[in-house]
Amino acid sequence: MSQCCWVEGDPVNATSVLLSILNAGQPVAEHRPWLRAVVTSEIWNALIQGLAEGTWTLLGLWGEAGIVHLAAYEAPINPPGASRLPPLPKEGWGDFIVASLPCPDGQFPSVARLHPPAQRLERTIADLVGLRPVGAADPRPWLDHGRWPVVHPLGTVTPRTDPQPPYLFLTAEGEGLHQIPVGPVHAGIIEPGHFRFTANGEAVVRLEQRLGYVHKGIESLLIGATLERAARLIGRVSGDSTVAYALAFARAVEAATETVVPTRAHWLRALMAELERLANHCGDIGAICNDAAFALMLAHCAVLREQVLRASAACFGHRLLMDCIIPGGVVADLPTDGVKILRALVADIRRQFPPLIDLYDNTASLQDRTVNTGFVKPSLIKQFGCGGTIGRAGGRAFDARRDPGYPPYDQLEFETPVLTESDVNARIWLRIHEVEQSLALIDQILERLPSGAVRGELNRLDQPGEGMALVEGFRGDILVWLRLAADGTVARCHPRDPSWFQWPLLEAAIENNIVADFPLCNKSFNGSYSGHDL
Repeated sequence: MSQCCWVEGDPVNATSVLLSILNAGQPVAEHRPWLRAVVTSEIWNALIQGLAEGTWTLLGLWGEAGIVHLAAYEAPINPPGASRLPPLPKEGWGDFIVASLPCPDGQFPSVARLHPPAQRLERTIADLVGLRPVGAADPRPWLDHGRWPVVHPLGTVTPRTDPQPPYLFLTAEGEGLHQIPVGPVHAGIIEPGHFRFTANGEAVVRLEQRLGYVHKGIESLLIGATLERAARLIGRVSGDSTVAYALAFARAVEAATETVVPTRAHWLRALMAELERLANHCGDIGAICNDAAFALMLAHCAVLREQVLRASAACFGHRLLMDCIIPGGVVADLPTDGVKILRALVADIRRQFPPLIDLYDNTASLQDRTVNTGFVKPSLIKQFGCGGTIGRAGGRAFDARRDPGYPPYDQLEFETPVLTESDVNARIWLRIHEVEQSLALIDQILERLPSGAVRGELNRLDQPGEGMALVEGFRGDILVWLRLAADGTVARCHPRDPSWFQWPLLEAAIENNIVADFPLCNKSFNGSYSGHDL
């Protein structure tokens, strides 16, 4: 059995270098709740240097016509040596900022030239907006496969005239190497993605991904959308994370409009989020084992997932809880028998889940496939700011429910499990521990659920407003940044999936493993194609 630990300690308040650097720019007053400032190229380069040195973490990088935005996070200093996180202060611990660099000449200093996690984000900016990262090591397109009728759909839109040249995969040299192309069409019901393996016999020397096949133009569709339509679109960025995305969007809107949400709505949102986490983790545990040819776990875990989905439908009207969270609150209250249904669900899972854990832990042939397979260096996890189960299985304890934190998690007792083995086995155990935490959270929410309204009216804007939110989904932290027009429609919105910082690490996880272990490694990551491709 993998041993789990927790991180704790009162935060040590240190002078925020990140905030002091950004304060040298021009603050944008209408941006909430964190600081956004328009910066110079000198400040931008200082931010890049800090990212490269690991002083702070990249949260997002996106663009619009004539300007590029960088979101970053400076973690608090926590003393080592304890085992559980204390209650959260209301305003969180770390510092979150957005730096905006005007690009009048259509280019900006490349972040990726010193900080590789920004590479795919920069390539996406070049595809969607047409801004060129100066000094970038990889100028290839990323989301644009040459099949759009226009180029730079979020920038200066122009019709496509010339065909795009063939995509050039990176090469590897060595005796006896051969390439294995997989995808983009896969067996079974799975989203498309291309994986180019370079192998020596069965050993993988290099894996290179190509994604973007399910690009839907979400950011373009959001421009000019009403809040009702925008909320529906955001909830469909990645269907298995519809609660987390809807919550992040709602919180960003509420920040931009300075709207106070009813207390009961916060608690119902957390209830939905934990049901979503519970369903997905149960499904993933079984699916990972199935890719190691242990179908029995898949069957039992699928039953657990189905129970969660049925309870969700009975309580909130939708198996995936789609369109249940909206700006201002939630659509519907918990029905009169909802508490009884959910308590029965928790009891059933607590009865059925432990024998499955024992089955996994005591099946030697299964352990042989998962232990030491798909190892990711913790230094890479830290560098990429990789969150969720992949990050926490490799020692990174970040959890957006704690930092920056949002209600009602500041009033709930829960632990953030952290492991250090960083292999497939650790990622399974991390999910197991998070299932246990979600059950405990659902118990607390049902016990302490306050009464009152579940939806409030949004404050009306008399000028454009900007909001940003970071929410913990089952894969990790989801970021939503938006600007609202004075009439309350969406002027610009950028959602960032946790998979942006997880997919690249899958390339590292499979190195020196055999080709046959790729499905196992891939499923232990369970990156979102749709959430990434936007």
